[in-house]
Amino acid sequence: MKLTKKSHACVRLEKDGRTLVLDPGGFTEEDAALGADALLVTHEHADHFDEGRLRTALEANPAAEIWTLRSVAERISAAFPGRVHTVGHGDAFTAAGFDVQVHGELHAVIHPDIPRITNVGYLVDGSVFHPGDALTVPDHPVDTLLLPVMAPWNKISEVIDYVRELKPRRAYDIHDALLTDLARPIYDRQIGELGGTDHSRLAPGNSTEI
Repeated sequence: MKLTKKSHACVRLEKDGRTLVLDPGGFTEEDAALGADALLVTHEHADHFDEGRLRTALEANPAAEIWTLRSVAERISAAFPGRVHTVGHGDAFTAAGFDVQVHGELHAVIHPDIPRITNVGYLVDGSVFHPGDALTVPDHPVDTLLLPVMAPWNKISEVIDYVRELKPRRAYDIHDALLTDLARPIYDRQIGELGGTDHSRLAPGNSTEI
């Protein structure tokens, strides 16, 4: 499987000539979702869900479909009948040849005064896990963790402990648009030294085989 990092929380997975795109939000490239055969969205926040990017992808490929939670599906399903699927914790499905399991229910706490919204994570092919905006621990081993390193709702000690708890074989940074280049070496060093796994960072547009 080929993994390509896009800006912020978006990644593209490719295998057998088909493409799955996760969380093409407003902080990622305008064309991040183009060419997708299937799209997964973890929750409704604008840095993960951009309606315009999804519409462009679905219009460009009439066979493309979306799997997401209800709050997102309700905003786009009317325009694409039969192509937007609502999922929740415990669901499993196949999207463009990728086997997907859904884990998690709630967004991490940003502040006690801010109501929590729903959030789901996706485990793809029993290997690659994208948790969205939560530190969800799936009831399945994770080989490749897409690790949210910098957000208003987390701190680095929580990120490190999350890696320790999941014990993935490798972790790649996501949710990093708010992290400056000056701070990246600090995160690289602390997560790498303390997380207990192979921690890597891909620049937007770069790919790796997993």
